[in-house]
Amino acid sequence: MIKTAMIMAAGHGTRMRPLTHDRSKAMVELAGRPLIDHMIDRLLAVGVTRIIVNVHAFADHLEAHLKTRQTDFELIISDERNELLETGGGVVKALPLLGDGPIFICNIDAVWLEKTETLAAMIKAWDADVMDDLLLLAPIGDTMGYNGKGDFSMDADRSIAWRDGDSAPYVYAGVQIARLEPLRGYKVEPFSRTKVWRQSVPNNRAFGHILNGFWMHVGDPQARNVAEGILADEWENWA
Repeated sequence: MIKTAMIMAAGHGTRMRPLTHDRSKAMVELAGRPLIDHMIDRLLAVGVTRIIVNVHAFADHLEAHLKTRQTDFELIISDERNELLETGGGVVKALPLLGDGPIFICNIDAVWLEKTETLAAMIKAWDADVMDDLLLLAPIGDTMGYNGKGDFSMDADRSIAWRDGDSAPYVYAGVQIARLEPLRGYKVEPFSRTKVWRQSVPNNRAFGHILNGFWMHVGDPQARNVAEGILADEWENWA
């Protein structure tokens, strides 16, 4: 079982304005609950007991909300009030809080509907002997709020490769399981998580798990509104 997770909640949420004029992106409501609660509930459902959350924008407001949920799990705050470190640097700063791993690393704007239990299946698929990174991937046709050309292709053994050409069949869906040891050589400075993947992918240490469902990138107010409509419908009405 994977007992620890880190939720990346420190961003300004610029594209989510005006909804983030008075709160962090993590506290923007979707279907009556803050975005961060959707992710917390998924993690708790698969046995996660320790959740590290990095904070920066409207940090006091976010922390106050998290403390109301603290009875469900052990909450640890990674404070980035003085410097926003992005998705890579934020994890490196939090290494002393994360234990020995492996851990879930989760984006705040990743929401999905599923036909099978996604995080439980990722835990089952995880193999630390061959993997440094196991990324949740969504088929590009089963997404909302994503306008890119795809991120990865995947081989029969589930190892992944970066997009080569105009398009790729899968997009990173904002959740991964990671081994922490490869991060210990990085400095605490702002950088993207993709910098780490630039090492693990060509070394055949990065793998994919395909979402059996529908992924929503809730990155702006319009996507939030569309996602609310989808969540209000029963699965069989739109799948």
